[in-house]
Amino acid sequence: MTTLLVIAKAPVPGRVKTRLTPPFLPEEAALLAEAALCDTLAAVLAAPVRRRVLVLEGSPGPWLPPGIEVVPQSGGGLDERIAAAFALCSGPAVLVGMDTPQVTAPALLAPALAPDAWDGCDAWFGPAVDGGFWALGLAEPDPALVLGVPMSVSRTGAVQRGRLVAAGLAVRNLPLVRDVDTARDAGLVAAEAPDSRFAAALSRLAWAGVR
Repeated sequence: MTTLLVIAKAPVPGRVKTRLTPPFLPEEAALLAEAALCDTLAAVLAAPVRRRVLVLEGSPGPWLPPGIEVVPQSGGGLDERIAAAFALCSGPAVLVGMDTPQVTAPALLAPALAPDAWDGCDAWFGPAVDGGFWALGLAEPDPALVLGVPMSVSRTGAVQRGRLVAAGLAVRNLPLVRDVDTARDAGLVAAEAPDSRFAAALSRLAWAGVR
C-alpha cells in the first residue's frame, strides 16, 4: 500500500501563512494554518494507507493526533525538501501540503489511494489553481523527479508535470484544487469545505464572507 506524506510548517505566528497578514494578524493566520493542518491530518488518518508521515518544519504541538509519524524537514529549497520527503519512502508514495483543507473530501485523494491506483500509472499529479500543485504521487519515489523544479511560481505545476512526462512516466491527474494563500483564497476554500475545521476557524475570525 501507499505511504501518505504531509509536508508542513508548525503553525507558529509570524512563521506560517504570512501572505494572510494583512488582513489577518500573525496569530490569526497561525490559527487558520493550524485548522487547515488539522483537517489535512484528519484526512490522512482516514486514508487507506500503510504509512502516514508528517514531514515537519518546527516542533509538533497539541494539534498533532496520534497515529502520525513525524520526521523533520531537510534544509534547502522547497524542491529539496519535497525530494527529501520522497527519499524517506520505499514503494508508492503520495505527498500533499497543509494548504488544502478540502482534502477532507474523500473524492479528492481517493483515486491515488485506491487498490488499483498504480495499475498502469507511474505518477499522480494534483494541479492547483495558482499554477502550482497540491498533490504529487510517485509509484517509485525518485528525488530527481522533483529536484530543480522552480517552486512557488505560476509555472511550478507545468514544470513539475512536464518533468514527470519527460521521464517517460504514465501520469494521471487529480482534481484541480485551490490552495489557501490569500484572504480571498481562504473565503473561497471555506465555502468549498463548510464542515471543515478551517471554515469554522475562519468563521470565528468573522472572515467567512471574504471573497
